[in-house]
Amino acid sequence: MSQEIWDPGLQSERTRLAWVRTAVALSTGGLGAAGLTLRAGAAPAAVAGFALAALCGGVLLARTGARFRRYQRALHGGRPLDAGFDVLVAWLGTLSVVGGAAFFVLTY
Repeated sequence: MSQEIWDPGLQSERTRLAWVRTAVALSTGGLGAAGLTLRAGAAPAAVAGFALAALCGGVLLARTGARFRRYQRALHGGRPLDAGFDVLVAWLGTLSVVGGAAFFVLTY
């Protein structure tokens, strides 16, 4: 007896919303923090770190619809999911926030 990968529940929709929340947090938080550090006269590396986080959030947000459709096709087709690029962008954005905050704290 084989087990279906697809579950008719709302798991994929919740996952999509989690990706959207992550993207919005990175983009708005990165823009806000970049603006604050720029006005505070912090090191350019701190501003760049937050700006990179905002860019990563924007990329994730722009890819949300395509990623969701790709996941739906994979789930319905019984194929494994591949989120490699998006996970890398989210990881890079999070690391950029940490790096920007570290530069800000150490130089201000």
